[in-house]
Amino acid sequence: MARSNARCCGVTRVSPEAQRLRRSVVDCIEAAPVIVGCSGGPDSLALVASAAWALPSVGHEVHVVIVDHGLQADSARIADNAGDIVRQWGIDNVVIERVQVGSQGGPEAAARTARRAALVNVASQRGIDQILLAHTREDQAETVLLRLARGSGARSIASMTTCDPPWHRPFLDVPRDVVHRVAREYLEPLGVEAWDDPHNHDPEFTRVRVRGAMMLMEDKLGPGFVPGLVRSAHLLADDADALEAWAQGAFDRWIHVTNGECGVDVEAIAGQPRAVRTRLIRLMHQALLESEDYLDFDHVQHVEAMISTWKGQGPAQLPGAITARVEYGRLTFHCGSSGEMSAT
Repeated sequence: MARSNARCCGVTRVSPEAQRLRRSVVDCIEAAPVIVGCSGGPDSLALVASAAWALPSVGHEVHVVIVDHGLQADSARIADNAGDIVRQWGIDNVVIERVQVGSQGGPEAAARTARRAALVNVASQRGIDQILLAHTREDQAETVLLRLARGSGARSIASMTTCDPPWHRPFLDVPRDVVHRVAREYLEPLGVEAWDDPHNHDPEFTRVRVRGAMMLMEDKLGPGFVPGLVRSAHLLADDADALEAWAQGAFDRWIHVTNGECGVDVEAIAGQPRAVRTRLIRLMHQALLESEDYLDFDHVQHVEAMISTWKGQGPAQLPGAITARVEYGRLTFHCGSSGEMSAT
């Protein structure tokens, strides 16, 4: 269990910025123990230090999980050093998880998948359902920019949220430079510095290229560019929540699901806004697939055209061996077909 605040981090008085981060942690969580994901970088160390100050004062335990991805020759030493720092801040519940990073989805996605699996595994073992991550305002803006470039929808562009159980991101509205200053404030009494991951500067990684592009655009468009992207994410999250609730209500009223098939009268949904119809299509597909939503943009457009511009189109072959067709004024999704639709 974390020790008293008076001993934590080697200081008894902190800056207003550090107080802001501590309050962000308290405001973000429920009254229960938490796990903090840590890489040894400034963002995650500032999060650990903030939690070490804030949580014991309200009766919570802090558990720190340091994930060693094994992607660099000295990764084990870096993880051990992070553990040493965390323990000096009075946290004894520290575990280092060494993971194997696969290749699916590219190096960044594979590392994220392995890291999240490790955090969830430790959380499950310890009966903890709150995991804190150190994403900052700039991380949010970079994600929005990346997904805009990919032509994503509102839910995807809405990006990360402060609370998406089990994930909690207390610093999501805090500028990165503020988080880094607070990290230095906590580290200086120890005479150490946060680890600067060289991957964060390697243009081979998409996130690094997006970060460079964002800095260039901010330089050209002004300091309001990053907050504007983040504000767009907040607004789109509200819109996505409303549209998804609308679509779910329509699904519950009109969609009939039986063993291996679901259907709806086209007339019932033709008058709904297009944004609702496309979400209904995804819900119908997912009702049969019972897994992640694998429909892409072209799949959804193909099926939606059967509703909005019916011209006798043939069936659409969808992921998961599901066929969509319109017959006698009724749209049905049926399990059992093979192959996938070819976009035209």
